[in-house]
Amino acid sequence: MQAQLTASTLDEETARAEVYGLLAALLYAPPGADLYDRLRVAVTEAPAAGALLESPWAELVAIARELPLADTRGEYDALFGGVGKPEVYLFGSHYLSGFLNEKPLAALRTDLAVLGLARDGAMLDTEDHAAYLCEVMRYLIAGDDVEVANLTRQREFFSRHVQPWFPLMCEAVMRHPKARFYRTLCGFAQAFISVEMQGFDMLE
Repeated sequence: MQAQLTASTLDEETARAEVYGLLAALLYAPPGADLYDRLRVAVTEAPAAGALLESPWAELVAIARELPLADTRGEYDALFGGVGKPEVYLFGSHYLSGFLNEKPLAALRTDLAVLGLARDGAMLDTEDHAAYLCEVMRYLIAGDDVEVANLTRQREFFSRHVQPWFPLMCEAVMRHPKARFYRTLCGFAQAFISVEMQGFDMLE
C-alpha cells in the first residue's frame, strides 16, 4: 500500500524522517553543541492537542535544557563508550543473539545489499548499530529513489531489523543508573517506535 502524498502526509513523512535522523545523531556519538542548542529551543507543543509523542518529546527537550552539554556528553561515554565492553550495547546482534557479529548482522547485510546500501568505510561500527538502522529508516522515508524509498520497504526493514530489538535496547538504557538524558531519549524513542509499529500494522 502506498500512501497518497497529500500535503498532510508529506509533513508527517518529513517529521518521521527527522525523528529518525535525530535518534541516529544522538545514538552514534555524544551530541555536538549545535545539535544540543537546537534541541533546547525546540517547540514542545504538537500541532494537534494530545498527540502521542507530545509528552515524551517535551520531556526530552526539558532534560536537554536542564543538563549541561558536558554532562550529557559524559553520560554518552559512560554508557556506550570506553575500552572493552560498554555498559549498554547499541548493536542489534547483542539483543537478538547474545553476541556481536552474529547471524542477525549477516541477515541485515544481505537486506542492505538488496536495497543498494552499504556501510561507509569511515564508519567504524557494524551495520547493526542503532544509529545506522535509524539512518536507513530515514533514507527509506525521505530518499529520492521511489523503488527503494517507499512504505513497503520501510515496513519490511522495520519489522525485520528495528522492531525485534530496539525496544529492548531502550529498556536497557532506561534501567541504567547512570542514564539521565539518554533515559529520557530512549523513553521518547520507545514511544516513537510504538507509533511506527501501529502505523505499519494499519497497512496490512
